[in-house]
Order: sequence, then C-alpha cells, then structure tokens
Amino acid sequence: MKRILIIAIALLTWVAGAWAQTTASLATQTSLLQTVVVTTSRASESKREVASHVTVIDKLDIEKSRATSLDELLSTVGMGHIHRYPSGLSAITMRGYNSDILGNDLQGHVLILQDGRRIGSGNAAQIPLQSIECIEIVRGPAAVQYGAAAMGGVINIITKRGEGNPQTTLQSSYGSNSYQKQSVSFSGATEGIDMVLSAFKQSAGDYKTSEGRVYFNTGYDKDYGASINLGYTPADGQRLGIIYTHYKLSHQGNPSYLSQNDLDDYNNALSYAADLSYEGASPERLYNWKARYFTGKNTNEWFEPLGSNPTGWNSGGSSWRETNFQGAQAQLSLERGYYTLTGGFDALLYNIENSWLPKRTSYLNPAVFLLGKLRLLEGRLVLSGGRRYDQYMLEVENPQGRKESDQQATKRLGAAFMLTENLKVRAHYGEAFIMPGAEQMAADYLIWGKRQLGNPNLKPEKGQTLEGGVDYGYGSLEVSFTYFVSSYQDKIQAATTANGENTWENIGKAEIRGMEADISYDIGALFAWRWVVKPSLKAVYFTRYRDEISNKELLHMGSQIVLGVTLAHQDDFWAQLQASYWSPQRVEDFASGIFPTPEVKKGGFSVVDLTAEKTIFQEETLGRLSINFAINNLLAHNYAHVLGYPLPGRQFLVGLQWRF
Repeated sequence: MKRILIIAIALLTWVAGAWAQTTASLATQTSLLQTVVVTTSRASESKREVASHVTVIDKLDIEKSRATSLDELLSTVGMGHIHRYPSGLSAITMRGYNSDILGNDLQGHVLILQDGRRIGSGNAAQIPLQSIECIEIVRGPAAVQYGAAAMGGVINIITKRGEGNPQTTLQSSYGSNSYQKQSVSFSGATEGIDMVLSAFKQSAGDYKTSEGRVYFNTGYDKDYGASINLGYTPADGQRLGIIYTHYKLSHQGNPSYLSQNDLDDYNNALSYAADLSYEGASPERLYNWKARYFTGKNTNEWFEPLGSNPTGWNSGGSSWRETNFQGAQAQLSLERGYYTLTGGFDALLYNIENSWLPKRTSYLNPAVFLLGKLRLLEGRLVLSGGRRYDQYMLEVENPQGRKESDQQATKRLGAAFMLTENLKVRAHYGEAFIMPGAEQMAADYLIWGKRQLGNPNLKPEKGQTLEGGVDYGYGSLEVSFTYFVSSYQDKIQAATTANGENTWENIGKAEIRGMEADISYDIGALFAWRWVVKPSLKAVYFTRYRDEISNKELLHMGSQIVLGVTLAHQDDFWAQLQASYWSPQRVEDFASGIFPTPEVKKGGFSVVDLTAEKTIFQEETLGRLSINFAINNLLAHNYAHVLGYPLPGRQFLVGLQWRF
C-alpha cells in the first residue's frame, strides 16, 4: 500500500507541476482555489487563503450519493478508520482521533457541527443527509475556532437555503433487505423570504453478510426526520433565520457480535434542535456580524429483553442517556484590504442525564476568541493566527458530588503562499484540548460499594499538530498533499488511589504522523469531450502511531485509499465507480470474552460501490424525472469496520426522483 501511495502522489504531483508551467500565462481562467469556505475562520474566505487541509463535499456529490447517513458518505472521503456498528452507532475518525458516539460531543476528539454550531453528539450514523448544501471538512486542530473536542478535525454540515423559483423534489427508493425510503423537499425564495422544507422516512430488515449468513436483528422499523430552514431578509446584507430539525429512530436492532447474535435487543433515538440566527453587514461590507442562539436534545434508549441472551449480560430492563444542550454565539468581523479580524464569544450549557451513575452532570463553557489574517505581497502571502480562552465549570449533581472548574488557552498559526495563480504551499500549527468529564473531576459516590472519587487536579487532554502541504487547482484538475505530525499529552485514564478508590489521572501520551492526498482530474475536459471522465484518488497513510508510554502501536489506526472514476453527460447521465481499501489495524478482541481483553490484528479489506442516475424525461413545465440505482459492495467482499460486526454483502438499490 505504501508503495502504491507514494507512486501515485509522485506521479500526480509531477503532472500538477507540469500543468502549472504550461498554464501559468492563463491566469484569467477560474482556479478551483477560489472556492469559498466558511469553517476555518468562521467567516467566508477563499480557499487560496486557507493554511489548513480542507475538503469540500459539494451538493452534487451529496445528491448523487445513495448514502443514507453521514457515516456512509464520509467512508468514501479517505479519512481512515470508521468505527461503524450495525446498531445505529458510528464514530468518525480523523488523523487517528474519534468522535463521541454516546451523547456528549464535549468528550469526543472530532467535532461535528451544523452551520458552525454544535449538535451535541458525534454519532454520525444518526445524522441524515437531507437539505445539505455542502460539507466542509477541516483536518487537524480547530480549538481556537470551536473549542473543546476539535482535536482531529471538524466536520461542518452546511444546510441549504431557499433561492430562486419554488422547486419540489419527490424521491422513492427500494432495495435489498426490504429497504425502502421516501422523501420530499421544497425550496424557494420570494420577496425577501427564503425557505427549505424536507422530510423523509426509511426502514430496513435484517441483512445477510457476504458469506450468505443472516445477521439477525440488524434492521430497524422506522427512521424518519424533518427540517425547516426559514429566512427573512429585511434589507440588503441582513438575514434573520430559524432552523428546526427533528429526527427519530425506532426499534433499531442491537445484534451484538455475529458469533453471539442477540435476537431481540434494540435501541431508540430521538433528537431535535432549534437555531435562531441573525447575520448582517454594513453597507460598505467593512463590518460583518453574526449572532445565534440554539437549543436541542439528544436521547438514546437501549433495551435488553431476556428472550435472547447469548452473552449472559442482558438485564431484562433498559438504560438511557439524555443530553440537553443550549448555546449562544456572537462575532464581529472587520474586513480591510490587507487584513481581517474576527472576534467574539461562545457559551455552552450541557445537562446530561443517565439511567446509570452519575445520573446527572452539567457542563458550562464560556469562551472568547480572536482570529486574524494579514495579506502581504499583493495578497500572495497570507498569514493567519488566533487565540482562544475557554473556561469550563463541571458539576456532578446526582448523586451529589462537587463543582470543579478550570480554563484552557489555545492558539493557531498559519501561512499560505501562492507560488503561481493556481499553486499554493501552506503550513499550519494548531492546538486542541478535551475537557475532563464531570465525573472525572467532581465525582464522589459509591458504585457496588466502591468509592468513585473525581480528581480536581486533572488537566485537559491536549494535542498539537504541525502540518505542511501543497494545493493545486486549475480547470478540472485538483491536487492536494499534506504531511502532518500530531502529538498528544495528558490522556485521562482510570486509576486507583492509595486508599483503593477509583479515580482518574493524566497518564497517556502519543505521537501520530501521516500523509493525506486528494487528486482528481477530468480527462474529458483535456480532450474536449462532451462527457466528463473524472478519475480520483483520496488517501490517508499513517507513518507513525505510537503510545509514548507503553511504546505500543495505537489501536484502530487504519490507513485508507479510495480510487474512483466519475462518468457524466450534462444533466442526462451520471455514474460513479468507487473502490475503498482499509489497511490492517490493531484492535481489541472483545468478542473473545477473555479478560484482560487481548489485542489482535484485524485484516485489511476493500469495498467497491457502483452508483448511477439516468434522466428519463425532462420538460420545462413537468420538470425532470430520473431513475437511479446503486450496487453497494459490488464484489461481495466480507468486511467489518469493528471486529465481530460484519457489514452487509452485495446490496442493490433502485429509486425514482421527480424534480419540478
């Protein structure tokens, strides 16, 4: 794999350099580095000024994808390991760090946002893909912009806003394992009011593995959601907005390991959020401002009937977690020709209730930040930086514990230099932190007669990443290469006091190094074909991932290569063939039932997917009717992202879409 990646990068980087030389005089043509992004600086900016590695999944890629949730879509981006279970739980990994999947994104290491604000969870399996304009992925620390948990990176889901004439889209899909999905959406804008409405429902039965074995209890009865994005523009440059999202998952099977297949465990999930925002700008656009208040709830319930109990651990009852979150954001940007300053504050309040101990904890996290950019050499050199100060107050409220507080300051520095109009080199240094859990700092209660004692002297887990890279964009050619070094200190781990009490200490530290590559090119444009023929390569390869205390390799560190080719003809036909390969990795074998849990090597695997869409007819008044289909796991390879939980064999999907 290493040889393939190095050869591919070397070859395509040489192509990019040669292309840059032959097109340097054609600066009047559009460069893909002019793409506008909003996540890296919390304000709109050209990609040519960004010092970090940024990937954008655009609206076309999302609409054409037959993925049913965020985790399925991100598995094809080339970020590495996805910790995906067949029970509605998936953690996203970036640069070796994982998102939270149990309802408190403050405790995760990868942060998922919607329009720049937190959603309270990092479980990507329960984030639908309705009404999304694009997804921006910033790899590496982003704590200065967004606070705790943005250590491995940030995934910002940017929702659609209504524009143009009213448009309605109806979609119905059916597939293997009794899968079915129906969705409807409406968008448009008129007389200062813009609106996007969407709703969907889907269900699926139990699936078969590639070996033909039925994996019982992997289906779900109903998965549905709805959202509205409503805006009012009272004057040029001003917008008042409200977004409401609602999602519910009913009776999702929780099958345990295939070798110990539980036939009746299941879980339910419910989440909703409301977002009120105001955006504005001065007439000359010298000042821009944003203000937002948001609130929401994420609830998960797990049920363990005794009818099927192959592991012997079922309780016959249920357990649950409820995360109530609310927050406020405000920022002001000053935009001058040669510099930009953005400053503001964030405030978060999380109340988390569990059926287990501790039953209720709270997190209060106010913060202030300042971000800046300086443009030199007629804008060819852009220096960026920022500082943030977070204070956090934690409390264990039930059973009665303590209140504890601490603070953390973070910084970032970056530089982007345009060697030519289309070729950029960049470097970035960023810091990140994970605040301790409330129980880790403030617990004082008994579990099974043993005292759980929080450590008020715990420090946040901290990380620093230094990266350098090159981006090239001209016409339909895009090349991006990044090398990064990430260090990680003060990992919080369970410990025992001299008196035999359970507590937590800052013990672990690690180092991760690796390379990332994104390359795509439309061969059809080179030969002036009427068809788009666009091969692509996306990859992450880890060169070092070691625990500095034990000197062992870190777990779940899988490199990934995604090779694809897209074939399209105007708005009439679109198809994509994509092959993803995940390398072997060290994991814990919980299915063995052995204690302490042994560490084993899980083998690598590949998955090939085919997706296509064909217009049946298109007419000005009746709209456009198209048929789409997909074959997932085309070669029926046996694979699992988590040891013991194999995912489906070959699956077929067909659907109709009417847009008018």
